[in-house]
Amino acid sequence: MILGQVTRKNFTQNPKNDILSGLTVALALVPEAVAFAFVAGIPPLVGLYGAFMMGIVTALFGGRPGMISGATGAMAVVMVHLIQKGNEVGVNLETPIELLGLQWLFITLLFVGGIQILAGIFKLGKFVRLIPHPVMMGFVNGLAIVIFLSQLTMFPNAVPQDISFLDNTSEWFSALFSNGTFWKMMAFIGLTMAIMFGLPKLTKKVPSALVAILVVACITIFGGIDVSTVGSFVVEKGGEGIKGGLPTFQDQIFGLFGTIAGHWDLIFSTAFILAAVGLIESLMTLNLIDEMTETRGNGNRECIAQGSANMLNGFFGGMGGCAMIGQSIINVDSGGRGRLSGAVAAVALLCFVLFGAPLIEQIPIAALIGVMFMVVIGTFAWSSFRVIRKIPLSDAIVLIAVSAITVWQDLAIAVIAGVIISALVFAWKNAKMIRARTRMQPDGTKTYEIWGPLFFGSIQNFNSKFDVKNDPQNVEIDFVESRVSDHSALEAIFNLVNKYEAEGKSIKLKHLSEDCKLLMTKASPKFQEVIIEAIDDPRYHLAADPEKFTKPLSEYNI
Repeated sequence: MILGQVTRKNFTQNPKNDILSGLTVALALVPEAVAFAFVAGIPPLVGLYGAFMMGIVTALFGGRPGMISGATGAMAVVMVHLIQKGNEVGVNLETPIELLGLQWLFITLLFVGGIQILAGIFKLGKFVRLIPHPVMMGFVNGLAIVIFLSQLTMFPNAVPQDISFLDNTSEWFSALFSNGTFWKMMAFIGLTMAIMFGLPKLTKKVPSALVAILVVACITIFGGIDVSTVGSFVVEKGGEGIKGGLPTFQDQIFGLFGTIAGHWDLIFSTAFILAAVGLIESLMTLNLIDEMTETRGNGNRECIAQGSANMLNGFFGGMGGCAMIGQSIINVDSGGRGRLSGAVAAVALLCFVLFGAPLIEQIPIAALIGVMFMVVIGTFAWSSFRVIRKIPLSDAIVLIAVSAITVWQDLAIAVIAGVIISALVFAWKNAKMIRARTRMQPDGTKTYEIWGPLFFGSIQNFNSKFDVKNDPQNVEIDFVESRVSDHSALEAIFNLVNKYEAEGKSIKLKHLSEDCKLLMTKASPKFQEVIIEAIDDPRYHLAADPEKFTKPLSEYNI
């Protein structure tokens, strides 16, 4: 069967909420997909097709029901240089090829998909567990700021750019308060946000975002109010509308591989960055939706679905993408929990392109901005202001750094930087935790009892605990409260054993766990002579695949 039992169950859970939330998300996807297509320098229909294909594949086969995928700004900005270079090469060919950069993008997406599928096959999605909570908070804060700033580009100029606030203050304020277009937009944004805030207090049977969009659209359409709409936004950006046909197979890309000669490094480097950005944003969003719904998704399955969707984009002319945190939050807040919500959003978006363009193009941009502003308010971790003085200084620095780097650079760099900083802090703290207590056995053997992890950061402190020259003839090192972690630790122990033996003394190692003994004997057969096997050696057991246990612990019979 194509869809498993879990998938069918998700499709039958509260279909009313899933359908309504899916329609809400579809409306919010239109300007986002169009805007990100323009950021990348490609036609808006490519962005809409990308959002459809990403959405439908990940909704049906992804690892997180209720999560929405589509064209994203994080990936769009990475595409810009590739597309510009491709267009430049296309113009200079003996037979010029228009929009060659777009064809290069389709080819690159095939490699992006392959990389992401391999990440899922090799179960690299589990490494998202290594992302600390301060990095997660910094991620949502930074992304909320990015979403907010992206909405500002849809505003008309509040004041003409040729009027200086410092030189002509009175004229600046006069122009501000006489700008009817700006204030009309602000009024409808405020109305949208007010409906989304107030309606859930009266009823939660319908998504407040959908009601807000429909109310504002009815007021502007039937009231004949001239405001910026989806249609006018597309035209202003250089498009001709959102109407189009079905995505078609891009067989021409197979004849364009020759144009990439000398630029394969650009293709592969861009593909790797796009794959990394897409997976990081998707897995971080998956974690966030897990927390919101108190359920657990499957990161490796999501990697494979994201890769498959990006490959499909390459073959059928979409711009690719990844999980969208803003639309995912809209979906969950509107009651969407099953795969049906994501599938409805994707299919509805395609229907807008095929049949509903005249209607969708009349939706005021102000309504969609208002929805996204409420997403910003809901996404931002306001509790970070409260806890920032209560958490360790290093965690506070990580939180602020990740937020700032997300806005300044991009999500992938921010998360990687946050994880590196957190790892260095963790290593430094654990390096200082190594302890040793000595005691003499009745037979004159001196025992060193080691506490704390033994790894590259702690070996200097570990070596300082021993007095090789003055120790008695027989020495034991007890690792019952310690673990040998890496090559540096192995070398430290190996050198210590050699020092004692060079002094003509006997040294034994005991209470090593099975994994530590295996690591040491594999590194050097010499360790077999000094390790003492005992029935009370520590043993550690971990779940082989925690992602198989998706329910709360209380629901399992243990």
